[in-house]
Amino acid sequence: MTAPVLHLQGEILVGPDDVRGEAWVVGGRLTFERPTSPGADVETLHGYVLPGLVDAHCHVGLDAHGAVDDATAQAQALADRDAGTLLIRDAGSPSDTRWIDERDDLPKIIRAGRHIARTRRYIRNYAHEVEPDQLVERVRLEAKAGDGWVKLVGDWIDRDAADLTPCWPVDVLTDAIAAAHDEGARVTAHCFGEASLYDFAAAGTDCIEHATGLEDETIAQFAAQGIAIVPTLVNIATFPELAEPAREKYPDYHRRMLRLHERRYATIAAAHDAGIPIYVGTDAGGSLRHGLVAQEVLELTRAGLTPDEALTAVTWGARAWLGRPGLEEGAPADLVVYSADPRREIRALAAPEHIVLRGRDLS
Repeated sequence: MTAPVLHLQGEILVGPDDVRGEAWVVGGRLTFERPTSPGADVETLHGYVLPGLVDAHCHVGLDAHGAVDDATAQAQALADRDAGTLLIRDAGSPSDTRWIDERDDLPKIIRAGRHIARTRRYIRNYAHEVEPDQLVERVRLEAKAGDGWVKLVGDWIDRDAADLTPCWPVDVLTDAIAAAHDEGARVTAHCFGEASLYDFAAAGTDCIEHATGLEDETIAQFAAQGIAIVPTLVNIATFPELAEPAREKYPDYHRRMLRLHERRYATIAAAHDAGIPIYVGTDAGGSLRHGLVAQEVLELTRAGLTPDEALTAVTWGARAWLGRPGLEEGAPADLVVYSADPRREIRALAAPEHIVLRGRDLS
């Protein structure tokens, strides 16, 4: 079926400093040139138009227990889509979700393969669990299985140490990241604590998820190297709940998690002030529900990003970072229309008026 012609009117937010008054969607693609003969069947959408939102840390095909069936993965993707998220970087999933690529009504997904974790040092049923001597080989395999990303688990509770500790020796980590780069993939990693961030910076990582353990020295290292972070503050809000079962048996771990939680906004504010690239991610799909992208944007403003900066982190900037187009001439028409201006009221992101995916208004 041929996608209808759409006429977009209002404020087309092509970029933070580029606003157009009009655009068209023809054949599922965006154009700023008026069609010579659009035909009688033209749908007009009026409002504030943004590129489809980006959730750069999301897990379609995963729940608290591991892989889910296709019906559950579809429901997860639909929840994200209905919140305006039309591009997802799936930061690790044990499910094969390639079938989603054939669906014109579901978000586009950039996959990082499956998590790679140290043996018995992560959530059961989530990851490929390997020892250091197997890490480089597994990284190469996941680099080939993903869409240009590999996801490592950088730290987790070490029950012998009774606290968070790094999962990998730095020399092995350096070789693994080099192997990913050799395969044309970038590397990101789950890191809660402080120590693992020194090793990942030294090893040349591209990104860190959560990054709650950033401190002055690693903030300077990340800024100098251009290492991006995806804070997932809606997930960090659950740290007290996550740590509570460990209060008696692992008190050091419990205290550390509470400290990381308490200083979360100050940590991200310091990273922002230093110029570290920051992008929006919710960590939905483990224990968190999907569709939280607007809440995460609001959390970033509480951590010191201006509304314009938070919008960039979920739209133009995030798409450029991931190598995907926004509202560009000839680009696929994946966009969201709002009745209120999210630049003036960031909470407007929670109420999309129209969601256009592959050129079709799905509202």
